[in-house]
Amino acid sequence: MKLREIWEWVRSLAFALGLALVLGIFVFQPFKVEGHSMDPTLQDQQRIYVSKLSHTFSYLPDYGDIVVIDSRVDRERSFQDDLVGHPLIHLFLGKENENFMYVKRLIGKPGDVIEIKDHQLYRNGEKLSEPYIKEKMEGEDGKWAVPEGHIFVMGDNRNNSLDSREIGFVPFDHVIGSKIEWKVGK
Repeated sequence: MKLREIWEWVRSLAFALGLALVLGIFVFQPFKVEGHSMDPTLQDQQRIYVSKLSHTFSYLPDYGDIVVIDSRVDRERSFQDDLVGHPLIHLFLGKENENFMYVKRLIGKPGDVIEIKDHQLYRNGEKLSEPYIKEKMEGEDGKWAVPEGHIFVMGDNRNNSLDSREIGFVPFDHVIGSKIEWKVGK
């Protein structure tokens, strides 16, 4: 009798863990913002939830969406990366989460020309209205043509952000998901 009860508990726990793994790999996952590149929109150590449906079904989030990317743009991603990136796997392996997942804002899609001139950001020749940025951009002007299969991302704290200006264009499969906006009430 006791053995059967133990087996039921083990089976229920295994099912719950399996479901949590599937949801975290394919549907949504919590992430922690590390650093100040998204100030003032998101703060250091803030927790966010990310919908992984765009990654699962291979579609791009919209302009201006906050996305989580794998910043290791010079290497191919695999399903193993998605599996190893899951918090439950880190818990069981006892590993610290490596800091290569960046939280950024989607600025450019394939075919777009992104330009910084006179401390202003332009997409395809049109100046962008960006009420979310922390302060006026400093630094050099630049121009980037976003290639097929890639996006261009930037942090909201443009003067303190490691983004596409330095790491380069982000391949589609390196876009892990987009931040879920919770709407409470009307």
